[in-house]
Amino acid sequence: MLLAEKGRLSLQPSPIAWIDNAIQELGTIEAPLNNAIAILSRQLACPHQDPADRFIAATAIYYSLQLATVDRSLIDTPSLNTIG
Repeated sequence: MLLAEKGRLSLQPSPIAWIDNAIQELGTIEAPLNNAIAILSRQLACPHQDPADRFIAATAIYYSLQLATVDRSLIDTPSLNTIG
C-alpha cells in the first residue's frame, strides 16, 4: 500500500479495495499478533532490529508458518522456516 501511496504502484479500484479482494480470493488467514509473539520477537537471534521485521519472524515461528522472503537478515534468523 505504501508504494501505491507514493504513486509507484497502481492498485485498482483503490489500494484498500485491491488488498481486501486479494485477501478474499487467496483465502488468506490472518495471524493475530499477541503478547507471546511480542515477547518472542525480542528473544529471537534475529540480525534485524526493526520491530516490524522481528514481529513478522516471531509470528511465523509462533504459528509454525513458512515465511516467503528475500530479506537476507530474516532468512538468516535461526528457527525461522523461510523460502526465498
